[in-house]
Amino acid sequence: MEKGYLLLETGEIFPGTLIGSQEESIGEVVFNTSMTGYQEIMSDPSYAGQIIVFCYPLIGNYGVNANDFEAETLYAKGIITGELCTAPNHYSSERTADILLKGSKISGLTGVDTRELVKTIRKRGTVKGLITNEIKQFPTTTSTNFLVKEVSTIQPKVFENPGAHIVLIDYGHKKSILHALLKEGCKVTLLPYHATFEQVKALSPDGVVFSNGPGNPEELKNQLADIKMISTHFPSLGICLGHQLIALAFGAKTQKLRFGHRGGNHPVKEISTGKVFITSQNHSYVVKEESLDLSEFEVLFKNINDGTVEGIRHRNLPLLAVQFHPEANPGPHDTTYLFSSFLKSIYERTEVKSYAIK
Repeated sequence: MEKGYLLLETGEIFPGTLIGSQEESIGEVVFNTSMTGYQEIMSDPSYAGQIIVFCYPLIGNYGVNANDFEAETLYAKGIITGELCTAPNHYSSERTADILLKGSKISGLTGVDTRELVKTIRKRGTVKGLITNEIKQFPTTTSTNFLVKEVSTIQPKVFENPGAHIVLIDYGHKKSILHALLKEGCKVTLLPYHATFEQVKALSPDGVVFSNGPGNPEELKNQLADIKMISTHFPSLGICLGHQLIALAFGAKTQKLRFGHRGGNHPVKEISTGKVFITSQNHSYVVKEESLDLSEFEVLFKNINDGTVEGIRHRNLPLLAVQFHPEANPGPHDTTYLFSSFLKSIYERTEVKSYAIK
């Protein structure tokens, strides 16, 4: 197996062994603290443009199966692990993680000192990295891709069910968000990221969900007017990037965290009750609390570790937005109730019946 390196734009070099496609790849280097769920993490569209560093040392030990993908395509730029299991043992395993990476044309490194790498990212903040087979000068990069356009659906898609009609605006949605809505009996219409208020209005939905997705929410500033109109006229739920976009649409500001929140072990406090939920998260940006109009919004949740805003609710509209992932794939499942709560508010406002599949 060929020796490879992760070169950071700040000058640090981390040696390892090349895996996957073994081609040069450059991206934003981020770390995830989850102990399980590597398949869901690798296939999450929110990782578009990023090189994922797994904090948990052993990856690939239960293989890869057909059911646990969060998207049909892997959009990450690379994978970094301490160890990579090449002989997985699980009844549902169909192939190894390395074979998945090769088939998806994604490069990676294993045998890396991920503990030291994560400490470096925490010290430096999120930086760009290059996976390569030689030590050389870090390339000058100026162009950035509009990542949401790469991961959003191109054409509308309809998933029939007898219950409430939900429009899911796709900024790079995880499959588990769609499945959570379908499990509740909803008919779901998936729309591209640039869906307008008039397009949504023409569908007469009972509610709208603004999905997760990659990148800086301010790149979608041209959609903010439509997002505000949609969330003003229809019961709405924002998740992750969708949460940030709703806040921006109503005049708030966002900021980039030093190294983001990524993992399945982030504690979030519900302000009204003091109850703590363990949540799944994957984001670089947060809503600045001081920029929120507190006469219009109340803060529902805060991150225990750094005090950042994790959820908001409009005081007059049926509008809720959360920074974490209530669909919880990979887990935990503490906040999955938010889907049923959102739909309950819809059923209470309309004559649509609940057809939840239990």
